[in-house]
Amino acid sequence: MITKLNLATHPFRNRTTPYLLAIGLLIIGAIGGVLAVSQLYHYSRENEAARKQVAEMETEVARLKGEGSKVQQQLTPDQRDILVAAHKLVANKTFGWSRLFADLESVLPPSVSASRIAVENVYRDGDRVKAELEFGVLSRDYQSVMNMIASMNNSGLFQAELRSQDLQKNERVTYTEYTLRLIYTPAYGFAPAAVDEVAQNPAGGALQ
Repeated sequence: MITKLNLATHPFRNRTTPYLLAIGLLIIGAIGGVLAVSQLYHYSRENEAARKQVAEMETEVARLKGEGSKVQQQLTPDQRDILVAAHKLVANKTFGWSRLFADLESVLPPSVSASRIAVENVYRDGDRVKAELEFGVLSRDYQSVMNMIASMNNSGLFQAELRSQDLQKNERVTYTEYTLRLIYTPAYGFAPAAVDEVAQNPAGGALQ
């Protein structure tokens, strides 16, 4: 006797595959979790090492500052003067004098000419070298001098302040000498060759 199977009544069932897929996903998830925890631990150790290194560097800086203070306290007044002079010498060597003259020429109007310039101090302010100057100019036009001072203060290179003015007379003309206090900050990215060319062939008011 032949028995006929009704596949619609008794469909084929695979009970193993879903369990295998679930187990595979659990294994992958567990491996991913282990890797994530391992990576987190690695980063935590790196951060801790960096914090220790920063703390050690801060301690070393504080120690060096303390030693520097002790050394300065042990210096005589003459030795301190020599140290200050040495720092100024280093600043002077990094200061572009021809560049200063070129920048002054660029702000001098035709009716104003330079009469004298005296450097009172050269110092470092952060990574910038600055100079304090006493600058004398001659002019018969007061407004031109005021316009020059405004131009200096707007240039980003100079901080200008009028200190005094002195009326001068001779047989031919009457003019006034103005004394200014300048703080000069050279700009970044200046071409030295252009400065030397301007210094050798000046235009505008003459520096004397």
